[in-house]
Amino acid sequence: MSSPRVALLDYGSGNLRSAQRALERAGAQVEITSDFETAIGADGLVVPGVGAFAACMAGLKAVRGDRIIGRRLAGGRPVLGICVGMQILFSHGVEFGVDTQGCGEWPGSVTRLPAEVLPHMGWNTVDAPDDSVLFDGIDDDARFYFVHSYAAQTWEMDSAGSPIQTPKLTWSEHGGRFLSAVENGPLSATQFHPEKSGDVGAELLRNWIGGIA
Repeated sequence: MSSPRVALLDYGSGNLRSAQRALERAGAQVEITSDFETAIGADGLVVPGVGAFAACMAGLKAVRGDRIIGRRLAGGRPVLGICVGMQILFSHGVEFGVDTQGCGEWPGSVTRLPAEVLPHMGWNTVDAPDDSVLFDGIDDDARFYFVHSYAAQTWEMDSAGSPIQTPKLTWSEHGGRFLSAVENGPLSATQFHPEKSGDVGAELLRNWIGGIA
């Protein structure tokens, strides 16, 4: 059986070569692309991201990345966001007093962590649900590599008090609790960098690729 084809979205943000190498080691055929049809047609799409929320959204829209993500999810086709590539999936990002609209695939806002030391840079543990696919087979005390000052710190509820969606939520702590990963049908994301997280990051990517093969 051939390896799944993964499109790594090039919109001017993210360490594309590092992510490409990690995905290839995990068993995928990877194409770095900003082409709309290529990104739509791949077996999986990875959306990386570093830097400011607003700049990433501007770059994403320039290549119609928000529409690519929406079209893929409408068809049940897998998408994985990494770092700011996770953040832009939420409704809003608030940085330096500026509120920027995100892709709106998930409710809620990305805001500054309430920590004395920022950015949150280095290795940290995660608290994943027992039925997680991304973290299947990964030890509970495994550490992943983070570099960020902002994150989604709550999961929004609707006016009736029920979750708008019922995803698998993974949490971490740095000055307070924040979402370090979300698994929601075909849409998954990590706040940490699996491509910089050594063996456990590679195992997580293998788990994701195994789900799209």
